[in-house]
Amino acid sequence: MIVKLRRRNARYRDLTPGQSYVLIGIEGDHFRILNDAGRPYLYPPGLFKVLDPREPGDWVTELGEDGERYAYPAPLNGPGFFEDFFEDKSKAVRTFWRVVNQRLATVAEVA
Repeated sequence: MIVKLRRRNARYRDLTPGQSYVLIGIEGDHFRILNDAGRPYLYPPGLFKVLDPREPGDWVTELGEDGERYAYPAPLNGPGFFEDFFEDKSKAVRTFWRVVNQRLATVAEVA
């Protein structure tokens, strides 16, 4: 899935208007993307226009108690994965960049 930031937003200065971003996953209906600083943060979907709605076939999708959606590639889908990533735990960091680089390479081949 590829999205583009609709317009500048003072609250999200780490995103560029008109810039396309590849979704890493969806968490609680929010989009996880690499921002302009290369950090995988969550953003409200209303900030973006969807350019390519196709989701990777390897995403594992689950619904929360209130119907909110969670979807990630299996290696990033474990409980506490992103907590480990942001705590700089080497296994999570290696796994994250391996999965994300593979995804970005696939998108680049298609584009």
